[in-house]
Amino acid sequence: MATVKNWQLKKDMKYPYDESRPNKQIAYVFDTNKCIACQTCTVACKTTWTSGKGEETMFFNNVETKPYGGYPLKWDLNTLKMMGEQSWDKATGAYKGKTIFDDTKGENVNGWRPAERDYAFPNMGEDECSANVNKGAFFSGIHDTWMFYLARICNHCTYPGCLAACPRKAIYKRPEDGIVLIDESRCRGYKECVKACPYKKTFFNMVTRTSEKCIGCYPLIEQGEQPRCVQTCIGKIRMQGFLSKPGEAKADNPIDQIVHIKKIALPLYPQYGTEPNVYYIPPIHVPTDFLHQMFGPGVDKAVEMYKNLKNDPDLLAAFLLFGNTPKTIHHYKREGDFTVGYNEAGEVLTKVPMTEPVYVRPYDDKDHGTFRHNTP
Repeated sequence: MATVKNWQLKKDMKYPYDESRPNKQIAYVFDTNKCIACQTCTVACKTTWTSGKGEETMFFNNVETKPYGGYPLKWDLNTLKMMGEQSWDKATGAYKGKTIFDDTKGENVNGWRPAERDYAFPNMGEDECSANVNKGAFFSGIHDTWMFYLARICNHCTYPGCLAACPRKAIYKRPEDGIVLIDESRCRGYKECVKACPYKKTFFNMVTRTSEKCIGCYPLIEQGEQPRCVQTCIGKIRMQGFLSKPGEAKADNPIDQIVHIKKIALPLYPQYGTEPNVYYIPPIHVPTDFLHQMFGPGVDKAVEMYKNLKNDPDLLAAFLLFGNTPKTIHHYKREGDFTVGYNEAGEVLTKVPMTEPVYVRPYDDKDHGTFRHNTP
């Protein structure tokens, strides 16, 4: 086992291979506060990539309802239970527990393999609240009874569990963009990747007898476009870009601004140790004890920052770029009353007003001899 640096855990950890970060790392930001679980992303991904034989129960993208939802069943609970106690140093924010790469007893990764039936209920727990709503209950900021939608894809981890576990070395991470792929010509269907991925985003095809996973829509990425799930998102909860290496964050990169600089978007279950590259804005209406386990110790600060976005114009400008262009934004800046997104070549991709323009028509319409009633 090599020793590598994990910036999310703020410590060194064990991994089967030496640290080798890509030239640029594909990354996503998902805003859980805006997701309505319409499943448009799920359908778009399904019809694009997994509509073939043997792929009936494959969902490279899914949206599940927390606290009870999960695809496959209990994907997160089983892994967390296997890892034992997890804790964070209150002073430094460093993780003090074990990762999936510790105490592996001769294997490269600790993992569990879901049963076939675990994949049969992709909508289990959908729209189920954490408890019954009592008579007379009312909104009070943090809800006693709550739920939220968690959109999930492959995290294209910096230290992928699937890659570490594959005995055939059929899984690799592209140096040009950090996308994790499976070379199906090398795969022999041992399912070690299915067992090792803590997010259960590697699937086994019973027809081809090989494993498959999200490919990050790399044909679109190579054309400067964002993936299908990002482009089709009705709620505009998603942004895809490229994350700089730790310590090299650029203030004009919207992903860096949100993840590295402001730290308002957090990784999902960072304690697994894979350094995932999908980051989430935590829901602001959910008890933080639940969120701390999912997103780590930065939740309270992230929630407070989200509530006060209007007081941070640079951060607000980055958020306004969500869903406003199918192209990948590499740089952005505020220009007067607008935020402008640019591609890698410095060409303008989108220009969004910092304040939504509103024109209120007069109540008395003299030209038409009539009156308008509360109609903007």
